[in-house]
Amino acid sequence: MMKRTKISIIFFLVLVCSMMMSAQTAPFQIAIEPMNISGLTGLQAFGFGQYHDKWLLIGGRIDGLHRRQPWATFDSAGQNTRLLVIDPERQQIWSAPLSTLPAGIQEQLSSTNMEFHQAGDDLYIIGGYGYSITADDHITYPYLTVVKIPDVINAIISGTSFNSYFRQITDELFAVTGGYLNKIYNTYYLTGGQRFDGRYNPMGHPSYVQEYTNSIRRFNIADDGTNLSVTHLVPIVDSINLHRRDYNVVSQIMPNGQEGLTAFSGVFQVAADLPYTNCVNIDSTGYSPNNAFSQFYNHYHCAHIPLYSASANEMHNVFFGGIAQYYDSAGILVQNNNVPFVKTIARVTRNGSGVMAEYKLPVEMPAFLGASSEFIPASNLPEYNNAVLKLDDFTSDTTLVGYIFGGIHSSAANIFWMNDGSQSSAGSQIFKINLVKNSKLGIHKLNPQSIGTLHLQVYPDIENQKFEFNFNLENNSEVTLTIGDANGRVLKRSVLKNLEPGKNSLTQNIMNLSEGAYFITLETPSEKAIQKIIIEP
Repeated sequence: MMKRTKISIIFFLVLVCSMMMSAQTAPFQIAIEPMNISGLTGLQAFGFGQYHDKWLLIGGRIDGLHRRQPWATFDSAGQNTRLLVIDPERQQIWSAPLSTLPAGIQEQLSSTNMEFHQAGDDLYIIGGYGYSITADDHITYPYLTVVKIPDVINAIISGTSFNSYFRQITDELFAVTGGYLNKIYNTYYLTGGQRFDGRYNPMGHPSYVQEYTNSIRRFNIADDGTNLSVTHLVPIVDSINLHRRDYNVVSQIMPNGQEGLTAFSGVFQVAADLPYTNCVNIDSTGYSPNNAFSQFYNHYHCAHIPLYSASANEMHNVFFGGIAQYYDSAGILVQNNNVPFVKTIARVTRNGSGVMAEYKLPVEMPAFLGASSEFIPASNLPEYNNAVLKLDDFTSDTTLVGYIFGGIHSSAANIFWMNDGSQSSAGSQIFKINLVKNSKLGIHKLNPQSIGTLHLQVYPDIENQKFEFNFNLENNSEVTLTIGDANGRVLKRSVLKNLEPGKNSLTQNIMNLSEGAYFITLETPSEKAIQKIIIEP
């Protein structure tokens, strides 16, 4: 899943035109207030629905990041086999086991990374990955299950049967995990994800079959409360731009006022074990990759809030923590190709011309939190039909917009290499999220898209004594590549003439390459990128 060499890359950019990171007067601020409910179970990668002020939580896992030991990863002991109801304001919880439900429903609703969408009082759940007693193996479930949210909540609270409030159909096109289920007008969009059958094995000996959907599977649901059926539409297939999973697909109001979606980041690139930095915009007419925008923060699935200002025709997306290839350290953007847990809270805004920009907020998550968590909006907020919040209708200086619950709580930035189950846990913390308007405190720091012009990626290979480089050129250009060590010695300098526009790849051999710090400089006539690479033992 991740590269085995530990590499930390500190990323600098110097432009001939001296463009510097700038800041923006924030359209709003975010304030985080922790709260605890006694006896609340930790949970991550779950699905949820809500009815008034109560939440219904389904599936997910009660442990932390999947372990490295093949016999322990995604074990059945970590599956959530209970339905959980939470009233955050009254700080009450109720739960009930899934054991009374039919086997197919039980198994799917104890899986992880299901896709789900609430339409009215119904929660539609697709796929999910976990151990199936019926199949005697780990599988991705080929089911669509619909849950009548108010009735299940009331039954759990009263201790009565809820079996009649679940219905399920089988469809192999719904065997998807790590994707997203959204709705544009009356059509459902199942975007990205994968089918993963067999037990996950991170040790390089696959005991599974993994197949990305590379698609947007569109369909309509006919549901009269008793009969449930699906009509599939022609899918959108793109093996490059839709090769994504474990990410954020967020409902949008597009610049033309129409409903849409944006697929932000995701893993893994076809040619590299790294997250995508571009995004894909989706509407009722099709889809369009946005390669002019680079997202540096919040690359994996995390809690997020969509807000739209009609007066400014601006769509704001706020992302909370999680896992990312980049993070900010005292004003320096750090690139870590091991893709660690981060604390960053960032905003991606699209203006009326469709131009997107990313801003780092002055507030962070209080720890390495956010991955596989969910934002659950407060009840009775002004919102559009696709649940995008109406920012202009928030008239108070401070508005409770909702809560963040669950996710993975990691003890350190990068635990993947040592993870035996003790370095992380499923979070049981709840955070109240307040949106503050008319505040003069704090700025949101812009990541100029010029940072992404060269898209320099560096891959040291100690075993074979070489560096590998990938970078992008906008024009036919001469490039100077310099490799130096921590003592200022130039180990190698190459001048490469007449390189073609687009993606370029180079390999440079370095004798006596060892652990330590190296400086890489890539320079064209118009800009210079410098990276500090730390190769750790």
